Amino acid sequence: MTTTDQDLVYAERRGAVTVVTLNRPDRLNAWTNELEDRYFALLDEAEADPEVRAVVVTGAGRGFCAGADMAELERIGSADAGSGERPKRERPRWFPLSLRKPLIGAINGAAAGLGLVEALYCDIRFAAPDAKFTTSFARRGLIAEYGIAWLLPRIVGLARAADLLFSGRVVRGTEAYEMGLVNRVVERDALLDEAVAYATELATWSSPTSMSVMKRQLGGAFDMDFEAAAREAEVLMEESFGRADAGEGVRSYLEGREPVFRPLGPA
Repeated sequence: MTTTDQDLVYAERRGAVTVVTLNRPDRLNAWTNELEDRYFALLDEAEADPEVRAVVVTGAGRGFCAGADMAELERIGSADAGSGERPKRERPRWFPLSLRKPLIGAINGAAAGLGLVEALYCDIRFAAPDAKFTTSFARRGLIAEYGIAWLLPRIVGLARAADLLFSGRVVRGTEAYEMGLVNRVVERDALLDEAVAYATELATWSSPTSMSVMKRQLGGAFDMDFEAAAREAEVLMEESFGRADAGEGVRSYLEGREPVFRPLGPA
């Protein structure tokens, strides 16, 4: 049977949540250019759909993503840098960070190298207790790729980031939780349902616009001092008072009901 790009990653709707599944289980969902294109296209679709308010990403089978496919990595590594054989991307590999909607990772198995980077691009991470996390770059003669040297210290601290990057050692889900690499550890059989339930709670009770603005704040505030971040928040707060969601948030609270927030508008 021929595998199409659509088979490499697929999406399903669960209410206001889109679940995106990396689907190369025989290769522990190892990353290829075709898989990347399909994944990014599905994120685009979720972003554009006003009915979708959160996205969950997981892996089929025993792995989340075992990193770059080794056959493809070997081909790229053997190519002459000036030969033009290296792939050209329409979008940067960190494209998932641009998603304005919450992106929740359900890390069901190995998240190695690029697979770990993709997990870190998620806003929130749930993991199975036996999920395996490893940077692996140093053990492959590579460097801290695709912004992980920026992301990882901000999540687990500089010393722990150095440990994980230098050693390439494997961290299981429970240790990952203890160091703050993941937000919650859930038994494998319940992992996806728990992640979807959390995403559904966001979709039900939280303003899509508020979450989108907060994502920008969380990303930008790292490069600001406190006063600059606080002053920016004052401006954003004034803007929020002028949106319909602010009134709806108060009314729904006083009336004891679920809020009816507006979907995200165009970017």
